[in-house]
Amino acid sequence: MHDEFQCHVTAYGTCGGQRIGVPLGSYRAPTLALALWWLRDRASWIAERLDPHPEAVHYPPSALVPVSATVPDVPSVLRAWCADDVQQDLVAEQLAAGRLIRIATNDDTTEYELLAESVDALRMQRTSPGLFMPVG
Repeated sequence: MHDEFQCHVTAYGTCGGQRIGVPLGSYRAPTLALALWWLRDRASWIAERLDPHPEAVHYPPSALVPVSATVPDVPSVLRAWCADDVQQDLVAEQLAAGRLIRIATNDDTTEYELLAESVDALRMQRTSPGLFMPVG
């Protein structure tokens, strides 16, 4: 059983012709349940910032405008993932088995990536003699 999980959220974009990653948060979850909670919380956090409620008082009138219908709807994708019990169970099974999970979606300028992996699996990969080959 994998007991701890390292979780990351990153946004990737292009600057000066290069792909740049901007870390949006990391969390070392002491349990599988907390890893799943954190990933859902961060997905919701991103969705709310990309698609806030326009009636909120802190936005001046006409400050928010709809995007083109051809732009992928990242907030809807993230909200749907958070609400999908089948997907949540699949992620839980993969993490419990020691596998890296990656949830990613993008719009026309940015890719949003949520990652999680077992700390135990990372340790095993680092110490496994089968992963090293002599050079020279």
